[in-house]
Amino acid sequence: MQKVLDTRRAQMVRAARWSAALFTGFLLITHQVIINGPLIEIDKWIHNLERPEFRGVSGFIIRRLDDLGLRSVTATALLIAAFYIARRFKTWRPLNLAILSLICLNVVVGLFKFGLGRTKPKVGIDLLHFGGMSYPSGHASNALLTWGVLAYLIYRYAHVDRYRGRLASAGVATISLTVCIVSLVRDTHWFSDLLGGLFIGGALLVMVIAVDRYYPSNSQLS
Repeated sequence: MQKVLDTRRAQMVRAARWSAALFTGFLLITHQVIINGPLIEIDKWIHNLERPEFRGVSGFIIRRLDDLGLRSVTATALLIAAFYIARRFKTWRPLNLAILSLICLNVVVGLFKFGLGRTKPKVGIDLLHFGGMSYPSGHASNALLTWGVLAYLIYRYAHVDRYRGRLASAGVATISLTVCIVSLVRDTHWFSDLLGGLFIGGALLVMVIAVDRYYPSNSQLS
C-alpha cells in the first residue's frame, strides 16, 4: 500500500511541475501579446495568407471539425461520459474531476479573455482592451483540456493498457491540432490565441491529473 502511495505522490509531483511549466509558457505568450512582440508578426503573416472558401459539404465538415473545440459540445460529452464512469465504478471521483476541470477552464480562460479584450482577426485589426474575446482561444483550450480529461478518466477507470492509453493521448493531440488548424483556415483566431489556448489548456489538464493523483482512490487501477 505504501509503495502505491509513494508512486502516486511521485506522479503528482511530476504532474504539478509540468503544469507549472506549461502555465509559465502561457504567461510568456501572454506577454508577447501584451507588448506586441515578435510572435505578433507571425499572427499578421498568417492572417494575410490567402484562404480557400469552403462551401456546401466542405463547409459543413469544416464547421463540424471546429465544433470539436466548442464548449457546449466538449462539456456535454465530458459530463455524460464522466457520469457513466461514475455510475459504473460507484464513485463520484470522475464526475468531480470533470466538473473541476470545467470550472477551472471557464474561470481562468474567462478572466484572461475579459482582461485583455483582444479583437478577433476578422475585425481586420489587432487591438487589446477593445471588447474582444479572442485571447486565449477557448476552442483550443476546450479541446485539449476536455478531451484530455475524458481520455484520462477512461485510462484510469476502464482498465486499458499503456498502448491504448498512448493512442488516446495521440487522439487528443490530433483533435486539438485539428481545431487549431481549422481556426487558422477560417481566420477565427490569431495564431498566438491558439498557442496560448493550448498552453493554458495543457496546464489545467495536468493540474487536474496532479489533484487526482494526490488523493488516493480504490476505484482506480493504481
